[in-house]
Amino acid sequence: MLEWLIAGGGIHGCTIAAHLLKQNRATTDQLKIIDPHPEPLTEWKERTAFIGMPYLRSPGVHHLDIKPFSLKQYGKRAGTETDFYGPYSRPSLYLFNEHSDTVIQETELRKSWHPGLIHNISKKDDHWMVQTEKGDRFYTKNLVIATGINRRLFLPEWGHKAKRLAPSHVSHVFDDKKAAPEGPIAVVGGGISAAHLTIKLSQQFPEQVTQITRHAYRVHDFDSDPGWLGPKYMDGFSKMTPKAKRRTIQQARHKGSIPAELNQKLHHLRKKGSYHLLIDEVVDVEYENDQFTLSTRSGEELNVQTVYFATGFAPDVMSADFLTDLIKKENLQCAHCGFPLINHQLEWCDHLFVSGPLAELELGPSSRNVIGAMKAADRITAALS
Repeated sequence: MLEWLIAGGGIHGCTIAAHLLKQNRATTDQLKIIDPHPEPLTEWKERTAFIGMPYLRSPGVHHLDIKPFSLKQYGKRAGTETDFYGPYSRPSLYLFNEHSDTVIQETELRKSWHPGLIHNISKKDDHWMVQTEKGDRFYTKNLVIATGINRRLFLPEWGHKAKRLAPSHVSHVFDDKKAAPEGPIAVVGGGISAAHLTIKLSQQFPEQVTQITRHAYRVHDFDSDPGWLGPKYMDGFSKMTPKAKRRTIQQARHKGSIPAELNQKLHHLRKKGSYHLLIDEVVDVEYENDQFTLSTRSGEELNVQTVYFATGFAPDVMSADFLTDLIKKENLQCAHCGFPLINHQLEWCDHLFVSGPLAELELGPSSRNVIGAMKAADRITAALS
């Protein structure tokens, strides 16, 4: 029987695994990580590469390792001055990924890797049974659900229609299989993924890209105030009711925002005429002669060949079938918003831990980010002391 099984091998799952292994809380043969992809961080690397993200939004002290300055020290040895950006020393994507790969190699984390989709979780006496869609079964004392946001990508109604009309010319930026870019191109969305993709495509297809967003750019260095990373705000947050916590999280998040340097870059490209910004909302789409005609609320029409949606995920993170079944079988407690009611150690019930969005009511607005993964790893490993 395993000591630990982690559902999900993205940033959160790999960070928790690295902490368990580096702190000798588990060995590779006592740990299993189940993820649909063949390699750790596959989804993260594919998504960030596609949108052309040069630097992370998070600072250089946020990473997979257990030592706070591990990434910065690695950068001094292996990187260059251009591998960190701005006053918060935000790392380049290349350096962050290289450092992450080093942590994965150091811990021999791949020995614990098992490609698969979780189909069912059941409690058996004093341990958990986890079954994949292919029928593989694993038995573990401790289980961590670090599957991140649900896998249902959000599209507006007209987006579903566009996919039906010409599926090979439409994709969400987080789709596994993406449309090949052919100009003219529309990028739909106003957040950081849309911004990065707009910059990348406007350099590849100058004057052929239109970014469509319902609001002007919202400029914030981070997606929530840095005060949420420590006692400044979290002391008060910990004393709130679950309903107040959910309201606070929604208010604290700078949803659909971009950092200042992206705003400046976009302004420069727009001034050059490299792309067009359309602050409007598409209400309908037609497809004829290999082109989409997008009709907006203001009455404008736009003809494009390719449409990319940077519109995030469906809001219900608790929609995974195995989670719904598990909640019913084990009578797990959820708040009014549907999210887990967990203790300080992120334990939902004995020996069942959560991370990422599922830990929001304990970790607050930063729960989904890289620092949220580090905090989750700290609390989960501390629970064993």
